[in-house]
Amino acid sequence: MKNAFEVLEERGFIAQMTHETQIRELFEKEKITFYIGFDPTADSLHVGHFLTVMAMAHMQRAGHRPICLMGGGTGMIGDPTGKTDMRKMMTTDTIDYNVECFKKQLSHFIDFTNDKAIIVNNADWIRNLNYIDFLREIGVHFSVNRMLAADCFKTRMEKGLSFLEFNYMLMQANDFLELNKKYDCIMQLGGNDQWSNIIEGVDLIRRKESKPAFGMTFQLLTNSEGKKMGKTEKGAVWLDPEKTSPYEFYQYWRNIGDKDVEKCLALLTFLPMEEVHRLGALKDSEINKAKEVLAFELTKIVHNEEEATKAQQAARALFAGGTAGGSIPETIISASNLDDGMNILTILTEVGLCASRAEGRRLVQQGGLKMNESKVDNFDLVVTKDDFKNGLLMLQKGKKVFHQIKLG
Repeated sequence: MKNAFEVLEERGFIAQMTHETQIRELFEKEKITFYIGFDPTADSLHVGHFLTVMAMAHMQRAGHRPICLMGGGTGMIGDPTGKTDMRKMMTTDTIDYNVECFKKQLSHFIDFTNDKAIIVNNADWIRNLNYIDFLREIGVHFSVNRMLAADCFKTRMEKGLSFLEFNYMLMQANDFLELNKKYDCIMQLGGNDQWSNIIEGVDLIRRKESKPAFGMTFQLLTNSEGKKMGKTEKGAVWLDPEKTSPYEFYQYWRNIGDKDVEKCLALLTFLPMEEVHRLGALKDSEINKAKEVLAFELTKIVHNEEEATKAQQAARALFAGGTAGGSIPETIISASNLDDGMNILTILTEVGLCASRAEGRRLVQQGGLKMNESKVDNFDLVVTKDDFKNGLLMLQKGKKVFHQIKLG
């Protein structure tokens, strides 16, 4: 049976690690406590987070104990990593609300019973820090020259890096130290964009405590062109069904590029690697079968099997030209709004299919819009109640995006 390191390596998670030989030996011999941090920048996790959650789940299945660290303290500063501008500062009420949302979502994927995993909030030690004491205890171990050489800071130097954000690396390193002292946590895991922050935490523990500590980063979720996955015209693909419906979630994965299917099956599902390789080897139109499996498995993990089945049935029905059930995104429009009709461009912007009337006009001009399976070729079209069939109107943008409008 493979150990956790071998599982993560085989499935393509691992990007970098601090002490490879020691880490390999560690996973062969021991069960460890490790942590992954989540700054509550929104009220839901998104698919970028999900990759690290899956890694955490694999680790837990192998007997290791995860600590899910909520950034109720670091979230008040904001990580400059990967950002061209300073993050918007949030109130403590917003941060605390987001933390509770994260906790609820993580409990869907990680088993917190009987101390098998722990949720900790760094607000407990960051919000009441004495700054002078912090500088004397922690800041003394950091080299400004070395910090400025880190990628997370170098990319911000031209536009300007605030002193607020400059403190983030120290705060995150101190998190690792706190968890090491309280829970014997010896490893930090995270996305590869966190490498600079992680190695500082490892070094802080080794320097200050003279104890072993390790760091490992995972590949970021990118497509075959190197672009981050998990973005749509509406924004991020969220794990919260109220922000991204199970149907939209399913459709996102059903429609990814052919070259990305095998990687996503390995990273984002629990399917055995033999099955992942078999599905990834399918060619031409057959690859759509692999995409269906990916979309179904992912939707089942994030939502549940019932929602995955409904989304799959809805997608197949639409592809076959039939009715699609209740899983397609739907907007209710008051019947009174259609007494005098409504321009198609207004409808497109109101339901979120287009960001502006200009975008809607281009969509129609390029032949990319259908209404009730008929192509719309006039952007001055006025939609009336007579266009609704049994109180429903179906819009199709391109080949794959559907939206149902219901008279209210």
